Amino acid sequence: MEFDPKWLAWEITRRCNLNCVHCRSSSELEAKEHPDFSFDEAKRILDDIASYASPVVVLSGGEPLLRDDVFEIAAYGTGKGLRMCLATNGTLVNEQVCRRLKEAGIRMVSLSLDGADATVHDNFRNQPGAFDGTINAARLFKEHDIPFLINSSFTKRNQAEIPKVYRLAKELGAKAWYMFMIVPTGRGEDIMAELISPEEYEELLEWHYQMEKQEDDLLVRPTCAPHYYRVVRQKAKEEGEKFQQRTLQFSTGGSKGCLAGQLIALIDVDGNVLPCSYFPLAAGNLRQQSFKDVWENSQLFKEMRDFKGYRGRCGSCEYVNVCGGCRARAYAVSGDYLAEEPFCSHQPLKLAAGK
Repeated sequence: MEFDPKWLAWEITRRCNLNCVHCRSSSELEAKEHPDFSFDEAKRILDDIASYASPVVVLSGGEPLLRDDVFEIAAYGTGKGLRMCLATNGTLVNEQVCRRLKEAGIRMVSLSLDGADATVHDNFRNQPGAFDGTINAARLFKEHDIPFLINSSFTKRNQAEIPKVYRLAKELGAKAWYMFMIVPTGRGEDIMAELISPEEYEELLEWHYQMEKQEDDLLVRPTCAPHYYRVVRQKAKEEGEKFQQRTLQFSTGGSKGCLAGQLIALIDVDGNVLPCSYFPLAAGNLRQQSFKDVWENSQLFKEMRDFKGYRGRCGSCEYVNVCGGCRARAYAVSGDYLAEEPFCSHQPLKLAAGK
């Protein structure tokens, strides 16, 4: 496996107009301890990235549309030849926003949808009207011919909504639907008891496998669920058929489970480079180092890329190269990012045989 940066999430602000129960960055409307960086610094970071690689760059937050210069940042990245995307909760989208996104060269927008109706979604997002905002944004994106995908995060609170949210994503005209399995970081630590159990987790991944086999229109993929790549191989073998997953637009470029620090990373508002959006340890900082230096020389990244160093069941698993377990979830639950995936119920063959 070659470890090239294919996809970067970039937290351009930690400010947000919502107060979601699972927010990885614990974003609020004011973020005094983590202020927005300047447009000049944004250009410097984009120059730095573009001098080394050509990843997809997702402008994220917080809520990136709270920055007045978000469109200028996007346009600058587009001018550097980067594939610029945007992640929004949808509540601030209007006609003018759509026009400016197109002018800035935004290639794809992701929307958050955590329930099939306002009661569930607004409860998850802690904001009345959030559901209507997302639905309106989807309508506007479709009218303005802006491709969009839908991210949906699930805990016990809303797991019964999964099939309904999937169907709604199709009805809205999304290009893709990503079923996110919560990693308890940020405010997510407060809902640890709401995490879906390993047994139900497995059932949901099997449901997704059967659904994906029949899905011809919508691109679908579980996210933060690396053991799906094990489930796919196991089920296909059981059923005696070859299962070919369709290629996602603006994907990470790797048909593998956990890609944190391997093909993807997060740059936070303070310039820290983290393995992924849910992994709170920094590999380096772009205010002191180049992106190339962090990507190639970080000890943290090197450890995460050494699958032989994984511990517990992951270290013994025959699927470690295609799954790898969620490193962020391992760290959140055990404090050890090389530990076994805590929400996987698979018993590796080596351990089952007593080796």
